[in-house]
Amino acid sequence: MQENKVYLVLANGTVMEGTALGARGETVGEIVFTTGMVGYLETLTDPSYYGQIVVQTFPLIGNYGVIPEDFESSEPHVKGYIVRECCEHPSNFRCQGKLDDFLREKGVIGIQGLDTRALTRMIREEGVMNGKICTDISRLEDILAEVRAYTIKDAVAHVTTGQEEDIRPEHPRFKVALWDFGAKGNIQRRLCARGCEVVVFPAQSTAQQILNLHPDGIMLSNGPGDPAENTGIIAQLAELCRQGIPTFGICLGHQLLALSQGARTEKLKYGHRGANQPVREQATGRVFMTSQNHGYAVVGESLPEGASVSFINANDGTCEGVRYRYMPAFSVQFHPEAAAGPLDTDYLFDDFIRLMQARR
Repeated sequence: MQENKVYLVLANGTVMEGTALGARGETVGEIVFTTGMVGYLETLTDPSYYGQIVVQTFPLIGNYGVIPEDFESSEPHVKGYIVRECCEHPSNFRCQGKLDDFLREKGVIGIQGLDTRALTRMIREEGVMNGKICTDISRLEDILAEVRAYTIKDAVAHVTTGQEEDIRPEHPRFKVALWDFGAKGNIQRRLCARGCEVVVFPAQSTAQQILNLHPDGIMLSNGPGDPAENTGIIAQLAELCRQGIPTFGICLGHQLLALSQGARTEKLKYGHRGANQPVREQATGRVFMTSQNHGYAVVGESLPEGASVSFINANDGTCEGVRYRYMPAFSVQFHPEAAAGPLDTDYLFDDFIRLMQARR
């Protein structure tokens, strides 16, 4: 066991000891925590976690093994993975392997056996911080310098699709342009289930390229990183919005849509990540349980005239959705495709369908 000893070094100087999980080696990233009791496969394959080392707050991870049908993309996107205990004997009728073997095969460096409760409390109190998983801490000052210098850059460019892709249901009723900033697979599936032909566009696509499709609607996907960094996308999106095409934004797409209309975003202390985030709908007062994964939020007070906050986070009051009265567009910070309720907010895809129907 001694040869498998691994350390987590945090930017505040804290060093925690555990044992190796997954691939062997060293990795640096932004440390974030997610509170889901299940869904670890979706977390690992969610492109929105690009550049981040993920801490699972639930103490036992891997108990139902690896199920490829549950992946949100073809490969993991996390920089590293931290759990209290990784299950060595998974049990599920769909299980196709062990989590540790999967992480090793995919090159995901992890650590287990440390106090994830203490680590989570530290992040909540001090805020998100960088960290490094490593095997040697003899040169601690050098490690700390490396950790503190780390930044996530060009995140969307690293996770977007490389080329256009067309997904057609058997009897398509609408044609939707899915602008891929790191899209989760279930967004496509929820659209196709409603009779939408989904044409996926890379993040670097221009407004004119998307308009050439003559889409009935535009879906702005989730994705990683600082939304304000994507100045080129924001400019192209502003042009698209002037065309009056029904638009629905999720997570990063929600933030980019607000930025294209002159609003601002801000980084949260430790973000919202997990499947149990409560949001309140402003129009009705109803509270929904939602799945979320984001470290930035739209500043509601910065929205332009004619736009209003439609949902707020019931825990901290931050903006969770926007409705635009001067164009057929709306967006949400949470993930209605992620089945947190399990289908509490799935109706938002139906709202999108109605917007497209009304334009015809």
